Amino acid sequence: MKSLEQARKAEALRALHTSGDMLLLPNVWDVAGARIVEEAGFPAIATTSAGIAFSAGYPDGQKISREEMLAVVARIAGTVSVPVTADVESGYGSSPEETERTARAVIEAGAVGMNLEDSPGDAGRLLANLSAQLEKIRAVREAAAGLRVPIVLNARTDVYLLQVGEPATRYDETLRRLSAYRDTGADCVFVPGLSDRATIGRLVADLHCPVNILAGPGSLPIAELRELGVARVSLGSGPMRAALGLLRRVADELKNRGTYPGLEDAPSYAEVNRLLEKPGIS
Repeated sequence: MKSLEQARKAEALRALHTSGDMLLLPNVWDVAGARIVEEAGFPAIATTSAGIAFSAGYPDGQKISREEMLAVVARIAGTVSVPVTADVESGYGSSPEETERTARAVIEAGAVGMNLEDSPGDAGRLLANLSAQLEKIRAVREAAAGLRVPIVLNARTDVYLLQVGEPATRYDETLRRLSAYRDTGADCVFVPGLSDRATIGRLVADLHCPVNILAGPGSLPIAELRELGVARVSLGSGPMRAALGLLRRVADELKNRGTYPGLEDAPSYAEVNRLLEKPGIS
């Protein structure tokens, strides 16, 4: 994809975070899912790193390689016409140099956004050192500048998701990290694991930048998150796991009842074929 076209898509994706209309992202893990979401009218596509890893036979947590992850991202970006943002976990490396390599690979795959989390997955260490994480963010910016694609960076902290520290300290640590990520060049900040209405509202007010909330069963409805000023809502691996849940139900019905009601909402064979009959798909 030409850099000018990618730059246009990157600016379009960035604008979706500040348009005043919440950006909703039902994350996908393959081309067929991306086409379904695009046809449903969503203005951007987000991938789920866990979903892609699961579908390739890996557990989550950077067990899949950078190359395998971004091969799927490239396949998706080459198929849809809307901007694609890729979840690349903590960058597939502990150093700024590795993170810059990953950011370049994201852009070369045709994506124009990326998630970068501060949970390194190292034994005994829940969160990356803050200064080291800021170096990674700077490396993403350097990669984008070098390729002339203003990649949209969604910087994530896992303070609430991993329940780091005492409950009373989590808000301040989250605010400290996300403020630093914002000031170092993140376009949006992401705080999975946070569902409390008052805390979400306080964080949005304190940060003065686009905030991404991870939603799922038990989360606040979209209308309430919109009222709180949340700019972006994503579903993470939820849709992929829901698909697995449906498959489990279909298998159970077939084995134990000899019936097929779980298949009733499936798109037709012809519909899926039509979705994938686009130029460039082979």
